[in-house]
Amino acid sequence: MRQVPLRLLYFLLLLNVLYFVTACHNSPQSKITIGSKFFTEQVVLAELLAQHIEAKTGIPVIRKTNLGGTLLVHKALLASELDLYVEYTGTALTTVLNESPSRDSNAVYRRVKQLYSERFHLEVTEPLGFENTFAMVIRGGDAQKFHLQKISDLAPIAPKWRAGVGYEFLERPDGFPGLTQNYGLHFAESPKVMDLGLIYRALVDHQVDIVAGNSTDGLIDSLGLVALADDRHYFPPYDAVPIVRESTLARFPQLRAALADLAGKFSAADIRRLNYAVDAQHQDAAAVVRAFRQSKGL
Repeated sequence: MRQVPLRLLYFLLLLNVLYFVTACHNSPQSKITIGSKFFTEQVVLAELLAQHIEAKTGIPVIRKTNLGGTLLVHKALLASELDLYVEYTGTALTTVLNESPSRDSNAVYRRVKQLYSERFHLEVTEPLGFENTFAMVIRGGDAQKFHLQKISDLAPIAPKWRAGVGYEFLERPDGFPGLTQNYGLHFAESPKVMDLGLIYRALVDHQVDIVAGNSTDGLIDSLGLVALADDRHYFPPYDAVPIVRESTLARFPQLRAALADLAGKFSAADIRRLNYAVDAQHQDAAAVVRAFRQSKGL
């Protein structure tokens, strides 16, 4: 058997070492990870950002969706487990920053942008163009029977009704305790706490009589439900904004322009249709987003 020259062996060994070192060094740096909270709209938005970034920059994107609530996803971002996710300004202000709610959309955005940069080294980019506020949702039949159009209409019948809420809504500063105090609501019992994916089914099945949903949920119309008007303007603005690590923007300067492409491009009606396609029609989120991006010319 012919022996391989010693110099060639050294050369091949050096190539292997260089390849290994380069792979270890570049692998984490060559991708970004996008996360989401545990409900349909967040999964849709994560996929929307991921597809757009891959198309515009060529950066491979890892999806980590349905991670959990606001604080869990925020901690993952701080721990460098995520590079990017979509948050809502009112939630960032109250739940993450523990500041009092404000009704001024621009003021909330500026405050969140400033404090996220100072405290967390996170950049709050430009809003996507729509707001997803909390919605107090009831059955359509009850809306007609009791002539209910706004939250303040609930006061006389609340003592006979049961409420259903998600885990966060029960505790957050802009959640259930403040809502009931602001509107003078006294329900029959403590609210039932459940996963957001279950609240509308519980409402339709008469397990509860009112739930705290989201204004862009696709199931509200399809199930014949009614969202009551927040006539006392209790809820702060909840503009959807991508939040990205400053270190990620430094590694991928082209990411900034890709995110700027999406600023102001989406209406609440757009997002409601996407959520409906996934929740009510059981379509694949990635396919729904792909078709939507094509329709928008993105």
